[in-house]
Amino acid sequence: MDKIDELLLSELARGLSLTLQPFNEVAVKLGISVDEVLLRLSNLQRTGVIRRFGATLKPNTIGFTANAVVAWNVLSERVSEVGTYFSSFREVTHCYERSSVEGCWNYNMYTVMHAQSRQIVEQMVKILAETVGIHDYVILYSKRDLKTVKNKEGT
Repeated sequence: MDKIDELLLSELARGLSLTLQPFNEVAVKLGISVDEVLLRLSNLQRTGVIRRFGATLKPNTIGFTANAVVAWNVLSERVSEVGTYFSSFREVTHCYERSSVEGCWNYNMYTVMHAQSRQIVEQMVKILAETVGIHDYVILYSKRDLKTVKNKEGT
């Protein structure tokens, strides 16, 4: 990885423009061709410097005002089955397992959900809970977008 790769990664971390050819601006800023930008990105991915490259939408900017993490207490022998089921819903953007803390925090599976209202989130959670027969869960709603706060503060 050289200085141009570092500058490329820094530039991409700021985000791309919503244009038909978003890499053109990056190429101009770095003083290299678009082909070189794409080649460098491919090499960075191939060598494991970056795992993937994709779009990230900020839920609040597209009308999703109810953003929640749902923590579930799932029996270890059902984690794969339940996780696969939860992940099949488009409303569930993330589904993952973490260790619980016995006697303190008994939840070991988490789903991230985005919707237009808390009522919709709660209806969806109720459907998921009833379908898999798990009623030990807690819904944790976000109060603010920490990524946006971080970016606005420049840290």
